[in-house]
Amino acid sequence: MQGDPGYFGPNSMMWKVNKEITVLFGGARALLMHAAHPLIAAGARQTSFYQRDPWKRLIRTLSLQNSVTFGTKKEADESALRINKLHEVIKGKDKITGKTYDALDHEQLLWVHACLQISSIYFYEKTVKQLSEEEKNQYHKENMVAADLVLVKKDLVPKTHNGLKQWVIDKSRQKDYLLLTDVAEDVYEIIKTGPVPVHIKPIWPFISFTAFNTLPKEFKKIYGIKETRLKDFILIFNLNLLKITRPFLPPFFRLIAPARWAKQRITKNPTLKFKDKSKI
Repeated sequence: MQGDPGYFGPNSMMWKVNKEITVLFGGARALLMHAAHPLIAAGARQTSFYQRDPWKRLIRTLSLQNSVTFGTKKEADESALRINKLHEVIKGKDKITGKTYDALDHEQLLWVHACLQISSIYFYEKTVKQLSEEEKNQYHKENMVAADLVLVKKDLVPKTHNGLKQWVIDKSRQKDYLLLTDVAEDVYEIIKTGPVPVHIKPIWPFISFTAFNTLPKEFKKIYGIKETRLKDFILIFNLNLLKITRPFLPPFFRLIAPARWAKQRITKNPTLKFKDKSKI
C-alpha cells in the first residue's frame, strides 16, 4: 500500500526543486526580499513575529511550501487554512508609509509567493543544474496550487516564471516600493547573525553570505550591500563547490527532511505525517 502523494508526487517539478537542502538559502534570501516591502514589514510589525522568534519566522516562510509540496492533500489544505486564518487579522494602516496593509491583499500575497519562488529556482540552478524554460514554467504552473490555497488571485498572476520574476523586478524599481524599515533592519541582523539552532550554526555564515550577495541589485541598494570583485569570486566559488560536491553527499545532507518523510510515506509508511513547523 502506498501513501497519499499529495498534490504533486515524486515526478513533479515541485518535488524536484523543493527537496534540495539549498531551499534554505532561498528561504533566507526571500525573507530579505519580503522585509524590504514596507507593507509586508508592517504586517510583521503587528505580530512582532520577527522579534519574538526570528528562526521560526524563517521556518514558517518555508513551511507552507513544504507542506503543499510534500504533505498529503489533507495536510496541505490544513496548513493553508491555518495561514489564511492568521492573515485575516493582520491588517491596518502602516505608520511609515501611511498606506493600508492587509495580509490577504492580492499584491502583498503575490509578493511573498513570487520572492520565494524565484529564490528557490535561483538556488536550484546555481547549486544543482540549469532548468529549461519548459521546466521553470512547469514549476510555476504547479506552484500556483500553493498560491491558490493561500488565496492569491490566479488570474492576476503572470503566466510564466520569467514573467513573475520580471514583475518583482519592475515593482522593486518603482519609487519607494522598497524601504529600509525597522523590520527590514531587524531581518538584516537576523540573517547576518542568527540566532539559529545549534546544528545550523556551522554553516549559517555561508548561508547568510549567500543570501545577501545573491539579492537583486535593487534590494542590495536598500540594505546597503556593496558589490566587490572579492565577494563575487567567493560567491561563485562557493556555489560551484556546492554543485560539484552535491552528487556525492548522502540524502541526509542533500535533501530536506519533509522530502525524506514524503518518500517514506509513499514507499514504506503510508500513515507517516508531515511535521508542520508552522504549528510550533
